[in-house]
Amino acid sequence: MGKIGKFDSLVGKVIRACGNGSHQENPNTEEEKFKKLVKAKEKVAKLHFYLQDALGGSSATVWEVARSAITASSTVSFGQVRVLDDLITAEPDRNSEKLGRAQGMITFSGLEESALTMSLNFYFTSGEYRGSTLCVVGRNPISSKNRELPIVGGTGVFHITRVYSISNTYSYDAATNYGVLEYTVYVAYMDGDCMGTTSK
Repeated sequence: MGKIGKFDSLVGKVIRACGNGSHQENPNTEEEKFKKLVKAKEKVAKLHFYLQDALGGSSATVWEVARSAITASSTVSFGQVRVLDDLITAEPDRNSEKLGRAQGMITFSGLEESALTMSLNFYFTSGEYRGSTLCVVGRNPISSKNRELPIVGGTGVFHITRVYSISNTYSYDAATNYGVLEYTVYVAYMDGDCMGTTSK
């Protein structure tokens, strides 16, 4: 049995084993769609956008939810955990075109330097990728330039996605505790257009 045949067999076993899930009523349809997807042609895309990171004020989009016993005395906020729901815009201006939300959790995980462990979802609510998501997980040394973070998956248009993103701090206003983060995202994903898996 070739590699594709073995993979198809494994896919079938996994889907049947998960038959109590949301696709229980019609597992064959989902299985066939998945088989077509993994054999589809790969596409690539470059996305460029900005996160409006409101760390304070009445309209803050980043909030602390936990901290360690040493966070208060740590110069790099070690052990602090925050959740966020930042606006994604097409340009640095917060009033520019709205593309979606960046939602997830960040943990200050460096004992001696400012470094975050991030679990972040880019949820696109308009434009070509409306309804799709990209998932970013990894280490973010926030004082560095051109911070590389892996793209580990996605939904909608971005089924079976991989590759990476580059982030930079575009600006930060200490008086208002407001930052703008720039992201350039490089993705490779499987073309699901022919099966109606996109959400445009």
